[in-house]
Amino acid sequence: MESAYFYLTMATAALLGIALLSSTALRGWRDWLAFKRHEMETHSHSINDGGSPSTHSRIEIADLKERIRKLEAIAAGVEL
Repeated sequence: MESAYFYLTMATAALLGIALLSSTALRGWRDWLAFKRHEMETHSHSINDGGSPSTHSRIEIADLKERIRKLEAIAAGVEL
């Protein structure tokens, strides 16, 4: 009978540990999502306020335009 109590205690402890770990991970996930949402709102406000795009944004746009140009050349059959 003692072993039954031991296994019941271990199972309960494991279940509580998993519940604690899961709740901590969920809270971290929610906080990360809130942080990203705030980051996106801040970024959209700075662009909508008439501010000039940052250098990093301009570089990203130029890189995307270059990729599109290369993909169009590949689609047209032009050798680069």
